[in-house]
Amino acid sequence: MLFVLIPTYMISGFLGSGKTTVLLKLIEECERKNQRVGVILNELGEVNIEKPLFQKQNVKELLNGCICCTIKKDLETTLDELIEEAQRNKLDLLIIEGTGVSNPLEVKKVLENPVYSSHFRLYSMISLIDSSTFLEYQSVFSSTADIRKLLEEQMTSADVILLNKQDLTKEKTLNKTIRKIKGLAGDSVPIFQTTYGRVPLEELWKRRIDHSTSTHSSTEMREEAAHSHHHSGLQAIKIAPVPMVKKQELEHWLSHLPKTVLRGKGVVNLAGHEGLYSFQYSSNTLEFEKIQQQAGIHPAIILIGDRIQRTELLNSFNRIGKR
Repeated sequence: MLFVLIPTYMISGFLGSGKTTVLLKLIEECERKNQRVGVILNELGEVNIEKPLFQKQNVKELLNGCICCTIKKDLETTLDELIEEAQRNKLDLLIIEGTGVSNPLEVKKVLENPVYSSHFRLYSMISLIDSSTFLEYQSVFSSTADIRKLLEEQMTSADVILLNKQDLTKEKTLNKTIRKIKGLAGDSVPIFQTTYGRVPLEELWKRRIDHSTSTHSSTEMREEAAHSHHHSGLQAIKIAPVPMVKKQELEHWLSHLPKTVLRGKGVVNLAGHEGLYSFQYSSNTLEFEKIQQQAGIHPAIILIGDRIQRTELLNSFNRIGKR
């Protein structure tokens, strides 16, 4: 039986950089072209709070761990399932979105295993960077060594970089960020300055990895970094059940969380508004979107951060509306 290699794309980027927004754009394009796309979606927490965004897609969820280390075996099992789908002619393309704290090189190593490289062909590793927070996370005064190393790994593994959220970034900061990225990733890696991940999709679909030269020196230089993990202190905390809240009170609570909380997202029932809303909080920006298909969805909040204190966060949330 002749088997066609499945084009595979990896999306990485630190917490809140805009990975899911780009993923949804790619999925929409596949649907317009009647391509059967499989998605591996990895979440650090115990629940995928963004599940309402993927109700119609072939999504494989890998939860409560990171596919580059703690649940790598789950990744392999999922790839085995996708191989079976491909053999039944039910898969044309695969997109993998790692957690915001995953090392893409570890995922690449799995795909390069002969067991999987005979079925999947990695075309490109796409990395997103939040231009509004990058320099802060690179500073020794405002971040940990683990976070700085993790950001470097996500950049140096990239075949293309989306420097996202430029609308939230001053030009001087943006230029300094670009110089820093080029110093780490090199001049040969294309960088696109984007807002909401908007970039010509043909740039994302390009096949940027030449497997005939996969053992060249730059890959060898990266190999050592792929054996370490730099997110031992990063964790996700789930808050549930979540009672109805006022939008203004939720905004106030999120904006006053400890700086160790790097990312927030969830599903809430807003007082004075009908139905459920999903929210995304990062870069000191809060965005809401009404959930259209609400069956089976329950309000919950996920907070991700560096050595965050569960009890402290729960107590602060329980004080909402009691001021």
